[in-house]
Amino acid sequence: MSHAATLLLAAIAISTSVQSASAAGCMFTAQGEGRVADVIDVRTLRLSDGNEIRLAGIEPIADSSKSTNDLSALIAGRDVTLHGESDMPDRYGRQPAFVFADPAAPSLQAQLLAQGAAVASGTISDTACATELAAAESSARRLKRGIWAQTNVIKNAESPGDILADVGRFGLVEGRVLSVRQAGTVTYVNFGRRWTQDFAVTISRRMMTAFEAAGITLKSLERRHIRVRGWIERRGGPRIEALGVGQIEVVGDN
Repeated sequence: MSHAATLLLAAIAISTSVQSASAAGCMFTAQGEGRVADVIDVRTLRLSDGNEIRLAGIEPIADSSKSTNDLSALIAGRDVTLHGESDMPDRYGRQPAFVFADPAAPSLQAQLLAQGAAVASGTISDTACATELAAAESSARRLKRGIWAQTNVIKNAESPGDILADVGRFGLVEGRVLSVRQAGTVTYVNFGRRWTQDFAVTISRRMMTAFEAAGITLKSLERRHIRVRGWIERRGGPRIEALGVGQIEVVGDN
């Protein structure tokens, strides 16, 4: 594995504070502005013009009621500016964006991550932005803030039953890769020998270009200790589909 690939995979483990992240951060292109009229949940705002904003780059985990309150405390009733890679609405009609109440401060997403009110999605392709989100999450994890005060946020890949308890939710799973196998158009990163019962990460052929561009050979993940994040599904055993290179990070060597 190349040096660049190792850095990319380890990005979310950066042990720095939000303030020491890249100065560019998650700025992207300006998409507009507005006043926050309502906080729907920890990743959704409604502006006074009725437009709903989906906070890009983060996901709730476990019980998000306190996280929603944290978001309200940060942003309710404030004027904000929106930045993003695209203003194309998601399937629910929400505009994905990075939100700023103060142009001199980190994004709202980075602030929520630093409080332990959410986790990074791992799907942001911009390096500076991914680094900022990584640093914020790492800081909260190190200081045991918010959700990180709990001991079971990261699931053990060797406990498929525990992972299956969170089917339909966004989760983090950590363990040592046993094998990497391709079956048809899908590559399976396996953490156990019982393919119908044990945890695995699936990567479709359409994602291979992104991994190759990052200098990552999936076969090189065998016997490495990795952390993966994503939506937990049940397909025999528990599964997470990797839709972004940042969803997989190496946290231990061979």
